[in-house]
This record gives sequence, structure tokens and C-alpha cells, in this order.
Amino acid sequence: MNILHVVNIYFVLPYFIGDQFKYFKEKGYNMNVVCSPSEYLADFAKEEGFEYIEIPINRSISIKQDFGSIRRICKFIKKQKIDIIVGHTPKGGLLAMVSGWICRVPKRIYFRHGLVYETSHGANRFILKSVDRVASFCATKVVCVSPSVLRRSIEDKLAPAKKQLILGKGTCNGVDTINHFNPAIINQDKVAELRMKYGINEDDFVIGYSGRLVKDKGIIDLVQAFVKLENADNCKLLLVGMFEERDALPEDIKNRILNDKRIIFTGFINGGMEYYYSLMNVYMLASYREGFPTGVLEAQAMEKPIITTKVTGCCDSIVDGETGVFVTHEPDDIAKKIVAIRLNHAIDGMNGRKWVVENFDSRLVWKEIEKLY
Repeated sequence: MNILHVVNIYFVLPYFIGDQFKYFKEKGYNMNVVCSPSEYLADFAKEEGFEYIEIPINRSISIKQDFGSIRRICKFIKKQKIDIIVGHTPKGGLLAMVSGWICRVPKRIYFRHGLVYETSHGANRFILKSVDRVASFCATKVVCVSPSVLRRSIEDKLAPAKKQLILGKGTCNGVDTINHFNPAIINQDKVAELRMKYGINEDDFVIGYSGRLVKDKGIIDLVQAFVKLENADNCKLLLVGMFEERDALPEDIKNRILNDKRIIFTGFINGGMEYYYSLMNVYMLASYREGFPTGVLEAQAMEKPIITTKVTGCCDSIVDGETGVFVTHEPDDIAKKIVAIRLNHAIDGMNGRKWVVENFDSRLVWKEIEKLY
């Protein structure tokens, strides 16, 4: 079979698909990708063994450019004789499903990675819902990445219930708990090098986060909570990710991140994320909406206790009181939970790893995807 994945930006490929490319290639599938231009794409394609074409897929709606992208995707579908087309994210999913429908690709799978409209209002909320409904209409199957996303999708009538499903207990790709996110194989010399690079001492208590630095991810609340820990000795905040213009942080928060000596901002990291989790004592995600937070699973696989909010997606990502704790968006509550984990050691990180290995290892999820194919 010839399979085509369509994504908007390179950044999501390692998270949403990753070594799944190798897995299906070894089983005889021909893997293809449509993605916006990226300096990292050629090397990743060579490493994972897939064919690709660079086509602009912007998050914003642009009728002229979007129709041009659909036309080019259709040409690629015909050239590669695609049997299954898989669309990721609202915009990538929309263009993929419309192109697949036009070309009559037999199997059209839309991965609903979250509900973007949850934090939108008015006309923008209506447009985002409509985009999701069009993508769902053109799809033959809609994969919701978490039980809570599935429930909300059915409640909001984004697609008929019989067309929607989840893979096992959720996620789109799972986590490689053997070869990547495994504390037993971590090279401690590399960890020591990173500690030296970022000025992190052995006795520092590091609060970590990975992902886009935007409002929806609760970065404002996290930074404000961290400021309240000003009198706590040896506390540091490690932010692994990049700023974005869409849903951008206010200037005062951005300046605090860039100028506070206790805050470590790494920018975009292309691989080796397991070593950054190794620097953390607790992983924090104060998000306002998620599909299924991959970072939370990766951190648990690395035996880190989790603090997260009880919103869509996040509510499925921990076992409360065993692998992590839930928190509100109030900075005081976030600071309180951080201090509790630091002083009381209430969460045993080994519980989190066991839970992820048993339920979300990538090989379990890939078998579910193969059944779907």
C-alpha cells in the first residue's frame, strides 16, 4: 500500500509519526509526506525512509493558496498512486481530506489532534468548527487522540459517532519507551554536559516544560507561578520550545523568560528530548486545551512526576495521585502543587513509567494503526 501523511509543519512529524515510518516500511508499506518547506525535512526523510514533497500548508485560511496546495497534493496523490491518505492538525487535515476526496482515495483518515476552537470565540470559533466538520465529512474515518476529545467531538456533532474512534487508550503515535524515553539507557555524561551548558547544579530543583511557548499552553500561568517561588532556594524553570506569533505571549512574560536568570529557555530542539527530561524534577503542563499531550507521556516514561490541568486531553494523560496531580490555572495553586511535590515527594515517577509502558508504548499504538489501515 502507498500511504500519504499530510502535515502543516515539520515540527509535528517526529511527534505525530516518528519511527512509525520505519515500522510500516519494514512491513512493505510505501510511506509519503506532504509538508510545508523545512530545513530539517530532507534529513528526516532520509533517516526514516519516506518520499516527500514540500507544499505550503499555512494555518491561516487563504483561498487562493489553499486551492493551489490542494491542486499540488492531488498531483502528488496521482503520481504516487496513494491508497491511504492521513491528515494531521486542522489545516493539514482539511487539505488532505479534501484532496483525498477529490481523487477518490479509498481510505481517508483524519487525525483529530485536539479541538482548536475550545479557546476561540465568536466568528473564529464558528470557522474553526466548520473547518473540522468539512475535514470530517471528507474522511472515511476520524481518529480522536483521546477519550475526552472523542466525547467532545460527539457532543459538538463534528462527525457521526460511527465514523469516529480512538486507538487503544489514546494518542496518535504512542511513546518509544525502549529506545528513546527510557531512563536505563541515558548517557549520564551527556546529561552532565547539558547541566554545564545551562548552568543547572545537581541540587537544583528543575520545573520543566516542552512544547510551543504560547498562551493556550498556560505559559503565562506557569511563569507567574514560578515568580511566586522566588524565595525558594535552587528552583529553576526549564522551557524547551519556541515562541510563536500565533497566540503569542504578552511582552512582559516573554521578557521575563528571556531575562530571568532562573529561567532557562532553549528554543527549538530537534531531537534528544529524553536528555532534557533527565534534567527535570517535575514536568508541568498548565494547558487550556490539548488533544493528548505527548510531552506528559514522554516525561512519565522518563519517571518524572506530572502536574497538569484537568482540561480536554490532559484529563486522560495521568492517573491522579499516582503518576501526577491535577491543578487549576491559578498561579497560587500551581506554585502550591510544585512545592508539595518538591518537599513531600508524593508522586513516585516509576508509577508513571509503568503506566505508559503498559498503555501507550508506540508498538501497541502502531498495531492499532495497522488494523485501521
